[in-house]
Amino acid sequence: MKTSLQILLLAVLLTGCATQTPPKRCAWITGLKPEKIARYEYLHSHPWPSVNKMIKECHIQNYSIFAKKIQGRTYLFSYLEYTGTNFDADMKKMAADSETRRWWKETDPCQAPLPDAAAKGKIWSDLDPVFYLK
Repeated sequence: MKTSLQILLLAVLLTGCATQTPPKRCAWITGLKPEKIARYEYLHSHPWPSVNKMIKECHIQNYSIFAKKIQGRTYLFSYLEYTGTNFDADMKKMAADSETRRWWKETDPCQAPLPDAAAKGKIWSDLDPVFYLK
């Protein structure tokens, strides 16, 4: 009897894992102003706990920003995984947060949007997925 219960419990747990929706993967790119590189790096080496907390509350995990110098210009590549169910609502929640808005007032002036993002009044350009290996 105990074995049957253990098998049933294992089946329920495995079914739950098998039906879990994979995270939404998002990536963006933007430029970084040469005179603001040190400031941007300083901010991100000392992130504000309230901003990190909001990011997590908005169902974001594995969030990373990378920098790369290409032909004398520095670019930022951002990647995250979204595990929530309503990306737009969570992004609105984040944008409504006063500490996050204050953080963006520090980071946005450091960035140099690419033409497609600038035309939309945005900082980051969306990147299209090309390949994914599980």
